[in-house]
Amino acid sequence: MSFCDLALDCVTRLHPYVPGKPIEELERELGITDIVKLASNENPLGPSEKVLAAIAQASKELTRYPDGNGFALKAAIATQYQLNVDQITLGNGSNDVLELLARAFVSPEDEVIFSQYAFAVYPIVTQAVGAKAVIAPARDYGHDLQAMSRLISNKTKLIFIANPNNPTGTFLEAGGLESFISQVPETTIIVLDEAYVEYGDRDVNSIDWLAKYPNLVITRTFSKAYGLAGLRIGYALSNPEIADLLNRIRQPFNGNSLALAAAVVALGDDQYIADTKEINNKGMVQVIAGIEKLGLSYIPSKANFLTIDIGRNCDEVFDLLLRKGVIIRPVANYGLPNHIRVSIGLESENQRFLAALEQVL
Repeated sequence: MSFCDLALDCVTRLHPYVPGKPIEELERELGITDIVKLASNENPLGPSEKVLAAIAQASKELTRYPDGNGFALKAAIATQYQLNVDQITLGNGSNDVLELLARAFVSPEDEVIFSQYAFAVYPIVTQAVGAKAVIAPARDYGHDLQAMSRLISNKTKLIFIANPNNPTGTFLEAGGLESFISQVPETTIIVLDEAYVEYGDRDVNSIDWLAKYPNLVITRTFSKAYGLAGLRIGYALSNPEIADLLNRIRQPFNGNSLALAAAVVALGDDQYIADTKEINNKGMVQVIAGIEKLGLSYIPSKANFLTIDIGRNCDEVFDLLLRKGVIIRPVANYGLPNHIRVSIGLESENQRFLAALEQVL
């Protein structure tokens, strides 16, 4: 007997999400030390002293379950964005909330729309519930909202839009994006995934749209700009009825005590975010200059990473860079077999990557 025979067909056809290679794994495999990891779009600054202090304080109560409702964090988010706490759903990272949305609203008879070169979690959660994925062709490696609009049918339950987009870093301006949202039927939920929104300079705050479009859900995370990837904490902002439905199927205690305490402090640390953006902006200039010097092209990015056309098999280059102690991300699984994605790190890390890439190429 194969246990695959007992599982749902939509599950057996899934391919697991492949994360960036951990430093410890590379050390075990090749015996390399002094490794630079630029694979998972993590914040190179490390956690702030305020966050570390909050974690130390919260660790004294680790024998207790966390606040299952996340009262303090919800209150902080509500204050930050001038919303009500009943509009917030907390998740074990924002990808947890993306899965909740699919489970709450999508059946095997429904369709989910997302763009070509979109975040890998979208097709995973779509197939996991047995629904049909409808993929809109990309425009300049980013979202083509007109193409997405033409694909909407009476079976469309969810539309995923990442802005900035991962893995390409492309960005949709507010005017065109809101125009698209305004014409989506009320029976279709638009999920605006803003995992990297803190890195850009916004002319419009998308959160203001929640009051106008009840079928809009905005997801955000503390894993990127806020530097808490290891603690796994994210959230969704929506109208109260959607939040209530998500909270009905949300697992109890899906936010641990350390994550909840750290996120409250991180949310209010404006200086940390300012420092993060400054380092990212300078690092982006540094990496782009190095890439152009090598005669390579890249996709302009509004996030904390750059996707580069290396003109040859990305898995081969990924392996060669590993042997030089530099971890980046090959993106062949996104349909980009000649591209790599590199996170923006500290100045020394960026230089290490550029030097290694030059040697490899």
